[in-house]
Amino acid sequence: MSLLVAGKHKNQNMGYAPDFVTVSMAPFIKDIKKKGIKIISNAGGINPSGCAKALQEVCKEAGVELSIAVVTGDDLMPQVRELTKQGITDMSSGQSFPDNLHSMNAYLGAGPIARALSLGADVVITGRCVDSAMVLAPLIHKYGWTMDQHDLLAAGSLAGHLIECGAQATGGIFTDWQKVPNWDNIGFPIVMCGSDGQFVLTKPPGTGGLVSRATVCEQLLYEVANPALYFLPDVVCDFTNVEIEELPNDAVFVTGARGSPPSGEYKVSATYLDGYRATAVATVGGGRAKEKAELTAKAILKRCRRIFHQLNLEDFSNVEVQILGTENMFGPHARSQKTREVVLWLAVTHNQKKALEFFSREVAPAGTGMAPGLCGVVGGRPKVSPVLKFFSFLYPKNNMKISLEMNGVFTETYEPPDAPTAEYLKQAYPPTNGQSRYTGQDLPIGDCVFRLEDLAYTRSGDKGNDANIGVIARDPSYLPYIRQALTAEAVEYYFSHLFANTSGTKVERFDVPGISGLNFVLHQVLGGGGIASLRSDPQGKAFGQMLLDFEISGVPDLSVMKNTAATHPLTEKGVPDNHSEKRK
Repeated sequence: MSLLVAGKHKNQNMGYAPDFVTVSMAPFIKDIKKKGIKIISNAGGINPSGCAKALQEVCKEAGVELSIAVVTGDDLMPQVRELTKQGITDMSSGQSFPDNLHSMNAYLGAGPIARALSLGADVVITGRCVDSAMVLAPLIHKYGWTMDQHDLLAAGSLAGHLIECGAQATGGIFTDWQKVPNWDNIGFPIVMCGSDGQFVLTKPPGTGGLVSRATVCEQLLYEVANPALYFLPDVVCDFTNVEIEELPNDAVFVTGARGSPPSGEYKVSATYLDGYRATAVATVGGGRAKEKAELTAKAILKRCRRIFHQLNLEDFSNVEVQILGTENMFGPHARSQKTREVVLWLAVTHNQKKALEFFSREVAPAGTGMAPGLCGVVGGRPKVSPVLKFFSFLYPKNNMKISLEMNGVFTETYEPPDAPTAEYLKQAYPPTNGQSRYTGQDLPIGDCVFRLEDLAYTRSGDKGNDANIGVIARDPSYLPYIRQALTAEAVEYYFSHLFANTSGTKVERFDVPGISGLNFVLHQVLGGGGIASLRSDPQGKAFGQMLLDFEISGVPDLSVMKNTAATHPLTEKGVPDNHSEKRK
């Protein structure tokens, strides 16, 4: 959203994702009309009306008539003065309401989109809304689901959650990446959902990728905190007992989502200006490459600080030096150090743009006056850009005014139907380790050692400055051993070099028995997260891959237990021989 805000500052007609109009819609506009395809998109950014206007121009040029609806009301920037006076604090950190707000948008739900469809819209364009709402809304419209049918709303939201990141459900970023064919033509996911909320997830025939129980289980936990309390505007979902059954021909059958009433608030995501940043990236080759890169970084910083002192400028507010190629992100778990080629990652922040302009100029002298083997600065002179940090809070739904437009004309103010809401107190959440059918007691011991990758799949994602890592056992019989070894404390120790130096709980673990999984939430671990982080992995995308090297020792030969879950005493129930019987 921050990028779209910047775009609108340059051109008042922008502020939306132009590729939606020019790439996704324009070439296919006649086929969309001919086949009666309904389109729902949150490409409107901070200017959904402008996006709709641009699309209307495309339709006009093509001689096509489409009813284009717009949902507005998520943008709270017009109310910033009023909100500043209300004592609002960040929902996680308790930080006071910031100055220099850049954007502020509420995550809307499926209700307004479903209403637009009922008014005859062919295309619905929204600003900020939860991604899963774009799948839930047409299901509400098609099947007449009501906003108090929470299990159905949870099922539709799960369908949306699984496909909202495209090919991540069809083999993209899969742990067993080497088994996924034809990345160059990977198919995007398709959901076929019934009126009862049960659905099949598949992909177009003849495309690359892979749809399996494992690929979809990984995506189930992507960017999820507590799987028993997944908060959305329309429903609070419980995914802990979701079951995913593999079907022939790249398809899975998904059941078991449960729902509870939503809260009475929308989550609002804001960004604010907090200084400036610049990043220099340079390749260094030859012997002792790591030492040369480290000394180069020190010299550049020293030159800059000398200039700052002469001009009475304060020091950098933050510095991040990483030597990529030396397993820098692994910290104490790094193995390779004596590589002969590395990449220097030098990122800095400062409260004044002027100071970083000096930094940007002082990088170039490294090519002629410092270490041999510096092959060039990637992208040329580092660019100075604003640091935009996140600020999130809850805002009463009753205070929101959501409007619907149709073909550029105001149609109505959206009036949500009467539906129950609930208050969710943090202290009422389930305990960190929850209740599991696997007690972890009296497990047989042995002299075998397994890497986690031998026993499980992983996938990691981010939410602000927090990361999550989903761990799914490759076989249900492995889960008790994984759970016994991979505690919250063990994960905290494994990633200890990445956490902020703060008090409080750093890692939480949640059980997900339906898919034989665990979900870990790592707090304050991303160096600020997103565009506020100076790290080469600001969103924790590699965390799941890093955890695959975690060793589980002192266990018997677990490989002989695979596919014997039906009789193994450590599992509550076996895997039936006839999977179709289970589905029925």
